[in-house]
Amino acid sequence: MSEEKKEELIQEETTEQEVQAEVVVEETTKEESFEDKIASLKQQLKDSEDKYLRVHADFENIKKRLEREKYQAIDYASEKFAKDLLAPIDSLEMALQSANVNLDAAELLGKLKEGIELTIKNFNTTFEKHNISKIETDGEFDPNVHNAVMQVDSADHESGQIVTELQKGYMLKDRLLRPSMVSIAN
Repeated sequence: MSEEKKEELIQEETTEQEVQAEVVVEETTKEESFEDKIASLKQQLKDSEDKYLRVHADFENIKKRLEREKYQAIDYASEKFAKDLLAPIDSLEMALQSANVNLDAAELLGKLKEGIELTIKNFNTTFEKHNISKIETDGEFDPNVHNAVMQVDSADHESGQIVTELQKGYMLKDRLLRPSMVSIAN
């Protein structure tokens, strides 16, 4: 064989060996990269599960806290109203204390009347502050807000009109607290 052919054959063999070596390197790299990818994906899955569990635990904690706060709000909803009722109670207590003072009967009666009027004024102020309003009893009977407890003959009123209010009624915003007890004309 000629030298040129020998060199060509040697070069072809070398090239073939290089190609095979590259294939082996590629296969090894592919195997390593698959293993790396699998490990990476497993780590990502583990991180995602951990993140999910933390978010879920935070959600449950927030849910429990809001539930607790809701019950506290319900339990103490009337706290503001109760604080506002302290002024009328104080007025009543002052009226009782004034009854123990040595005054003549007429002067004592005047002081007690003044104390009662102040107390009623304090109650009405507190009611207004908390959207509690008195039901009007002027005019026509309304079964939604009035409770007719008796019928009377009246020359001054038409049939079905309110004659007298026996007990005041009250509304809380647009909800009936207590109907007015009234007498109506025959």
